[in-house]
Amino acid sequence: MRDGYVARWQDREYDASPDGEQVRIYQPDPGDGFTEVRTGRYVRVVPVAEVDEVAYVRTTCSWKGEPFIVLAEHDGWLRVEYTGGRAPIAESLGLEPFDFGVYQGWAPANEVRDLREQRA
Repeated sequence: MRDGYVARWQDREYDASPDGEQVRIYQPDPGDGFTEVRTGRYVRVVPVAEVDEVAYVRTTCSWKGEPFIVLAEHDGWLRVEYTGGRAPIAESLGLEPFDFGVYQGWAPANEVRDLREQRA
């Protein structure tokens, strides 16, 4: 499940973090010009002019007939955030208030429908 920036650089897509005129790209393995930031995570900073595309990717779904984005996956469960904008519905689904007007919860993965990635 993806929820974050990606960048296409040298015909490959990376997790990314844009920062003005630069983009930090990440990969799980060592590589030329990549520096280890923690075990299994390597970063390289490239000029944004060298990047073919930067996009925000988010995974959406429906659960119990309502719209959500997927934030994470763990052990057969999905961490979801309600995007329907109606507090009474969010509360009726047993979601926790995460911030003002933002409701999240864990949904069994086998109950989630219409999983799809969206790019912006």
